[in-house]
Amino acid sequence: MTITSKGQVTIPKELRDTYHLDPYTDIEFVAEGDRVYIRPLGVPREKSRFSRFRGSADTGMSTEEILALTRSE
Repeated sequence: MTITSKGQVTIPKELRDTYHLDPYTDIEFVAEGDRVYIRPLGVPREKSRFSRFRGSADTGMSTEEILALTRSE
């Protein structure tokens, strides 16, 4: 793993999955001797208050049917 010029690193997916480091999870770095640990701080934050609603609509209509309604066909 390499630190980028912006000071960023990529946490491997296996570690993110194992330790539930989801997007927008607040973390802290803890230094103990010559080691640095990453510690999650509570529950992941959502990007916006509407994030949980994304992808949840189910109209039962096809895209063509929805477009026909908007075009007054």
